[in-house]
Formats: sequence, structure tokens, C-alpha cells
Amino acid sequence: MNAGDTGFMLICTAFVFFMTPGLAFFYGGLVRRKNVVNTMMACGAIMGLSVVMWTLFGYSLAFGGNHGGIIGDFRWFALNGIGWEPGPYADTIPHLVFAAFQMMFAMITPALITGAVVGRMRFKALFLFVAIWSVIVYYPMAHMVWGEGGFLAAIGSVDFAGGNVVHISSGVSALVLAIYLKQRRGYAKATYRTHNIPFVFLGAAMLWFGWFGFNAGSALKADGLAAHAFMTSSISSACALLTWMLIEVIREGKPTLVGASTGLVIGLVAITPGAGFVPVWASFIIGVLVSPICYFTVILLKQKLKIDDALDAFGCHGIGGIWGGIATGLFGKSSINSVAKWDGLVFGDYRLFLAQVLSIVITIAVAIVGTLICIGIVRIFTPLRVDPKEELVGLDASQHGENAYPSFNGFD
Repeated sequence: MNAGDTGFMLICTAFVFFMTPGLAFFYGGLVRRKNVVNTMMACGAIMGLSVVMWTLFGYSLAFGGNHGGIIGDFRWFALNGIGWEPGPYADTIPHLVFAAFQMMFAMITPALITGAVVGRMRFKALFLFVAIWSVIVYYPMAHMVWGEGGFLAAIGSVDFAGGNVVHISSGVSALVLAIYLKQRRGYAKATYRTHNIPFVFLGAAMLWFGWFGFNAGSALKADGLAAHAFMTSSISSACALLTWMLIEVIREGKPTLVGASTGLVIGLVAITPGAGFVPVWASFIIGVLVSPICYFTVILLKQKLKIDDALDAFGCHGIGGIWGGIATGLFGKSSINSVAKWDGLVFGDYRLFLAQVLSIVITIAVAIVGTLICIGIVRIFTPLRVDPKEELVGLDASQHGENAYPSFNGFD
């Protein structure tokens, strides 16, 4: 046991918790005024739901035991047997601290999905979907990547802080759900204005702040690896922010605060899987390239394919996570973190790169199949999409009976 490591990890846990309210502001600022309460409420409700599910059985399924490299069991139901002594995943902090840290990942991951479906999904359907998705997709993914005997870890793939587990799984699921729900009313005809740009930047800044706990904390110690992950995260995010601004200047003639906020977030997404594996210099490349990759993917989805991923959950988190996983296979070094069995492709070894690509393909498959199963189950109990009238008046009023701006009587 180490008091310094324990204190560091408790602080990082609080940092990661802070990310979900940050996401609520980020998403809430991007939507129409009539849907801001519903959008933020989705994140708020998930904060409660995820804690209860994780402490009752989620942690045990993700990290307790091993069945086929895919899922755990119920040996730690309701955190029974999880105490103040170190557990099997970190030898200098209490087992309970590790469980709490991982709980925050289980909180923000399904919240990312909500950005794709704002303005048209029933709240009770979304709530039920998240509960089922956590069991069918998130807990198995966490076990396969980070659990003892996990399948994806066994094939040699690495994921420092959640490229597969958090971003690719949620991004792909968001895309499937957006396609199923179809476009919002008036999509490609009406103007969907960002209603509160300061909210967007506030949320992005909260995410950046919390992400230092997200990535640095994944070292599970207050050591050099944590510092390394902290710095690579800073650099990638800053480079992506500046690159997104440059793209906007070239294409539109001026940079935007919404664009800069989006850029800094996707820079964090891209570095997440490799933050503790790639050299510091590689984080510059990862951050610079993720902005054009995501920027033009969003254009492809919205303008060419006409897919209404409302807040670009797939375009940013799914694609950003995929690039980050591939980049880890390119630039990863076992000398930085011995969890990586091999060096990346640019250092002359192809095995890590192949393992990364395979793990990404498997994650995409799990997310697609799992999401379709979740949709099928939810449909038994309730329609997923709101009625046209409910969508017209806004989900704040129709789903919650609240109005974020009582003095505003329009439909924007």
C-alpha cells in the first residue's frame, strides 16, 4: 500500500467523475433551446444509474473472475469482498479505490452515446437502453480489454485508458442508434443552431480538466508513466485544437469556438488508447492528424450519407478512437510500458499493429450486435422515438415538463 498512490488515484477518480457533468454542458450547449434540459438530464440520469449498476454487479462482471475471456461473474456482487487491501489489478492502492476509478469510466461511456440521439429519443427508452447496453456491451468490453484473462488483452492488443472500451464502443453504438431512429424532423431543411456556445466551451474545458485524471490515472500510480500520459494528453489535445482551427480558417475564413472546443476533445479521444504507450513526439502527430480525419468524416456522414448523428458522437468519438487505436499500433513502444508485448509498426514490428486492428474490428462487431440486441429488447417495452408533436414542442416539455428558458416561447 502507498498513501501517495492512493491519494493520487482518489483525486483522479474525482476528476473522471467531473467529466460527465462536463459532457452534459458540452452536449447541452450544442442542441436547440427546447431540448437542452433533456440532453443534460440524460447525462445526469446515467450518473445515478451507472453507480448503482456498477456497485451491485457491473464491477464484478467486468473484473471478477473470467469466463471465456469475455465476462466475469458475480463473486464481488454489491462489492462483497472489495476492501481496503490491494486487489489483483493494482498493488499499491485499495481494491475499493480501483473499483471506484473504473466506475467513472462506466459512467461516462454510455453518456457519450446520447449525443447522437438528442431531440428524438424517448427518455424512458434511452434510460432502459443504457441499462441494457452497459450489461451487453460495456461490461464485456471492459473485461476483454482490462480484466484478468480478457480476450483482447490475450491477443496482444493494448488500450491504456479506453480507446476500445470507451470511445469506439460508444461511438459505433451511437451510429447504429442514430441510423435506427432516422433523421430529426426537418433535418437538412431546418437550421439546427448551437444555442449556447459558452456552454460548449465550458463543457469542453471540464472534459479537458477531467481527462487528465482519465489518462494519467490509468497508470494506477503517481509515477513517471502517469506524468507521461499527462503530457501526451496535453500535447495531442492542443495540436488537435489548433489543427481544427486551421481547417476552419482555410475552409470558412474564420475559426469558431465550437470548432476549437470540438478539436480539443477529439485530440483527447485520439490519445486515450496510447497515452501510456507512445513516445511524447508521437502525440504531436496523433493530435494533428485526428482533426482532419474527424472533420471530413463528419462531413461525409452528414452531407453525403445523410446520417443524423446529431452531435457527432460517432464522427468524433468513434472515428477518433479508431484512429487512436491504430496510432497506438504504429507508435507504441514496449520500453515505455511493458504491457505492450511488441513495438509499433514504425519501429519495425508489425505484431502490435495487427493486434490493434483486430481488436478494433472486434470492438466494432460487439458494439453493432450489442446495440441491435438492446434496441430489440427496448422495443418490447416502449417505442424508441417520440411522437412528431412531442418532437415539435421539444423534449424538455414533453419528457420532463421543464423549460430551461421560461421566457423563451419559440421552437428554436
